[in-house]
Amino acid sequence: MSDAQMGNADTREFAAPAGAPASVPPSFDIDWWTTLSDPEFLKNPYPELKRIRELAPVHLDPVSGVYFVLGHKEFGQMAKTHAMGRDTTYWASGWSSAENQANDPETYELFIDFQPQMINANLPDHRRMRGVFDRAFRPRDMMRYLPMIEDECRKLLDTLPVGTPFEYMAAFGNPLPNRISLKLFEIPEEMRAKIGKWIADLSWLGNIVMTPEQKRNAKQSNQEFKQFVREHLGNLRANPGDGMISLALAAEEDGTMDEEETLNNVVMLIAGSKTSLTLLGNGLLSLLKHPDQFERLRADRSLMPRAIEEMLRFEPGSSIIPRAGVEDYQCGDVLIPAGALAIGLVGSINRDPARFDDPDTFDITRKPNHHSAFGGGVHICIGKALARMTTEVAFNALMDRFGKIELAGEAEWWTDRSDQRGLWSLPLKLTEA
Repeated sequence: MSDAQMGNADTREFAAPAGAPASVPPSFDIDWWTTLSDPEFLKNPYPELKRIRELAPVHLDPVSGVYFVLGHKEFGQMAKTHAMGRDTTYWASGWSSAENQANDPETYELFIDFQPQMINANLPDHRRMRGVFDRAFRPRDMMRYLPMIEDECRKLLDTLPVGTPFEYMAAFGNPLPNRISLKLFEIPEEMRAKIGKWIADLSWLGNIVMTPEQKRNAKQSNQEFKQFVREHLGNLRANPGDGMISLALAAEEDGTMDEEETLNNVVMLIAGSKTSLTLLGNGLLSLLKHPDQFERLRADRSLMPRAIEEMLRFEPGSSIIPRAGVEDYQCGDVLIPAGALAIGLVGSINRDPARFDDPDTFDITRKPNHHSAFGGGVHICIGKALARMTTEVAFNALMDRFGKIELAGEAEWWTDRSDQRGLWSLPLKLTEA
C-alpha cells in the first residue's frame, strides 16, 4: 500500500453524543466488516461511502476498535504525522500481539517474514531503505526506461484483434505492467508465469480478511519469491550493471540494508506492478463510460497528465490505507489512541466534496487534483512516476493505433477483496485508425 498530498482545510464538524468527550466519535451502528466485503458494495462503493462520510469524517468501529477515516483533510493530516505510522507492530491487538502469536502463529509467522521492508517501516528505517531506490523512481530518472516501456507496449498491441471482441485485461492491462517489472529487474521472461503467481498470492497480505488457504499460499510464495531473488542477486553480483539490481546489491554490501531487508524490498518493488495494472483497467473504463471526456482527450493529448490524475481520483486502485498509532493522535474531532489501527478509505477521501468540486463527476481537466490514490506523507507510493508513465504510453499508443475503442460487454470488478479495486474483465472491440 502506498500513501499523497494534504488538501486545504475542511471545516465540517460533528457532535459527540451528549455527555461524551469531544474526542469520542459518535456511534452510527455500521457493520463495517460486512459492508467492506459485500460484493455489491465492492462493485460500486461510492454511494455507501458518501452516506457514511456525511455522518462523520472519522468513525470508530466499537467491535474491532479500528478507526475509519473518510475525510480528505483528516486523512491528509494523518498521513503526514509521525504519531501515526505504517509499522503495524504498533497495533496493540493486531497480528504481532502476544495474544495473536499464541492463538494464530501461522498469521504471525507470515507477517513477520514479510515485515522488514520500507513499506512497513516507520522513520528512520523507512527513510534508510527507501533512500536506496528513491532516486531511480523519480520522473526524470524513469525516462531512461521510456523506450523499453514503449517497446513492450508495442509488442502487446501487435497481438490485439481488430473488429473482434476480446478481453483487454488478459491481453493487455495485466501483462504490460508485469513485463515492464521483469525488465526493470532483469528477470528472464520464462519466470513471468511463476512470478505472476507469487505476486497474486502475496497481494492478499493487504486484504482485510485472509482465508487459511490464502495465508498458506502467501507464506509459501513469499519464501519461494525471496529464494529466487536471493539467487538472482547472486547471479548478477559480479556484473550488476547500473539499474535497480545494482542499487539493491550496493545497499546490501555497504550495510545500508541487511539481507532480509534487501530481499523483501526487491520482492515488494517487483510486485508493485499492480499499481499500474489497476490504473490501466480502471482508467480506461472511466474513459469509456464518459465518451465526451474520451473524445476530448483524443483531440488534445496535452490533457493526458491531468486525465491520468482524474482516473486515479475517480477510480483508485487502492481502497484502504492503514496507519497504526505510535502515540495518541487527534484526527479531526476524534482522538485515535496509541496502539490503535486507523484505515483511510480512499474511495471516500477522493470524493470528499469539502476538497473536490462536483466529486462524482469525471473531469479530465480537473485542476487542482490532490487525490490520495498513491497515499500520502513519507509513504507516498514510490512507483507513482512509473505507473503514470506506463499509462500515458499505453493510452496514447491505443488511441494512435485504433480509431475506435468501445466496450463489448459489461466490465467486471473484483468482488473478493477489500483492499484493492480493479477489474477481472474489460471486454473491448477495436477499430483501426
